[in-house]
Amino acid sequence: MNAEPERSGSRYLYAPFEVANARIDANERVAEERWSALEYRLGKIELVMERVEKRLWLAVYGVVAVVLAQGVASVLSNAQ
Repeated sequence: MNAEPERSGSRYLYAPFEVANARIDANERVAEERWSALEYRLGKIELVMERVEKRLWLAVYGVVAVVLAQGVASVLSNAQ
């Protein structure tokens, strides 16, 4: 069972169409590979952004903790 249709006549009549289909298939494979590479890189970028966000929130909470500690220390020193 051959998937190719029955052809009659010169092979040069069909060659340009076969080449065009091969180019389209090759371009589709290249596009799929590029898309998967892009998704991989975007996944890595999202992971890095999450880590940066965690570090940023840790720094914000640290600054807030220092400010509150200084406020409590000043209140305690004024109370004595």
